[in-house]
Amino acid sequence: MAETQTKDPVIERLRALLGERLSTSAAVREHHGHDESYHPTHAPDAVAFAESTEEVAEIVRICAAHKRPVIPFGTGTSLEGHVAALHGGISIDVTAMGQVLEVNAEDQDCRVQAGVTRKQLNTHLHNTGLFFPIDPGADASLGGMTATRASGTNAVRYGTMRENVLGLTVVLADGRIIRTGGRARKSAAGYDLTRLMIGSEGTLGVITEIQLRLYGIPEAVSAAVCSFETLDGAVNTVITTIQMGIPVARIELLDEVQMDAINKYAEFDYPILPTLFFEFHGSEQGVQEQAETVGEITGEYGGGSFRWATLQEERSKLWQARHDAYYAALALRPGAKGWATDVCVPISRLAECISETKQEIEASGLLAPIVGHVGDGNFHVCFILDPDDKAEMARSQEINDRMVLRALAMGGTCTGEHGIGYGKMDFLTAEHGEAVSVMRQVKQALDPDNIMNPGKVLRV
Repeated sequence: MAETQTKDPVIERLRALLGERLSTSAAVREHHGHDESYHPTHAPDAVAFAESTEEVAEIVRICAAHKRPVIPFGTGTSLEGHVAALHGGISIDVTAMGQVLEVNAEDQDCRVQAGVTRKQLNTHLHNTGLFFPIDPGADASLGGMTATRASGTNAVRYGTMRENVLGLTVVLADGRIIRTGGRARKSAAGYDLTRLMIGSEGTLGVITEIQLRLYGIPEAVSAAVCSFETLDGAVNTVITTIQMGIPVARIELLDEVQMDAINKYAEFDYPILPTLFFEFHGSEQGVQEQAETVGEITGEYGGGSFRWATLQEERSKLWQARHDAYYAALALRPGAKGWATDVCVPISRLAECISETKQEIEASGLLAPIVGHVGDGNFHVCFILDPDDKAEMARSQEINDRMVLRALAMGGTCTGEHGIGYGKMDFLTAEHGEAVSVMRQVKQALDPDNIMNPGKVLRV
């Protein structure tokens, strides 16, 4: 095996460039061939640990010369097979590109390398009075979050990566380095290449630097947990809260199955009922007013009393438990795998979409907790299953397919934040129709040899 690899011209050239930072170890390759999902491992031929934009560009040029696939890798926390090397090739690991390059406190923006994680950035910003709010749960790299157009628990107030990325540095399929956008808060200059790259999942280029919008740390932050007798009551509370324009920072839904899992995993003692996690940001008076108004709404829909978490330590424990929902669900069935899927619908159709999906799950006998960033109409189902059990996989697939088609029929999308990868390619066509052919033309124009993360998002 080793002898074959030394004769590979791409491996030889990359080893000359990177030395020990090029790995052909089976363990390293396998680690870079899968994400957090149930999708099987597809290991790359080698892993290149890059340290700069220029180094990424040289790696891509070498691969382009031999038409070898390139797969960007951040922290591997994606959920639709984004990092799998379906056709072999070279995985470019950017974890060593972990520098915060500049912080402009007066303008509330910063520039980071792609390997910086959201927690690292907020630790760096600790003494500036600023923070970066996009929080998908996992401590993902900001390059990966940009590539997948991530959002998460704070999106209802602060938006998604799409709204918070000002500019990018990207290495294209031929090794060219381009810089898109800038620090200005608006621009009418030319095509919006920044938005084109956000959500492209590594299929158009390798993102190496990101210019990000920052926010002032709120004067007051308070979190609360409220249980409901029915799932509809919880969801209707969310709908009314959003329709009234109350500027809550987070509204998270967990069904009773997920609450049971979190209680066991995090040693909480919340009622095993459909539950909402709230967080309020603002002035002391503003937070109090928001909480009082939402409290009145929850009462109308059968909600119980708020359980408050006002201290930083309490809030951290609460939201860490929410972020660990996936692992808590897996713990309900040791040895099983998780198939996490998501959709997003207009807020007025949220109760209907969740209710119909929940009914199908219960009728199927499957273990599949529901959680959601429901403040913006996005919810997730996590099937806890044995991928080798064909009958179980088939039942899960049927429910997932119907859920996605139901969301599309309601004017929603097949994925609110997980992305397409290779797990939802067919649904992209169902959602966008002829527009997919335009996406394919863009892909072929920027990557004519289809070396950038091939087999993801689009079939070429």
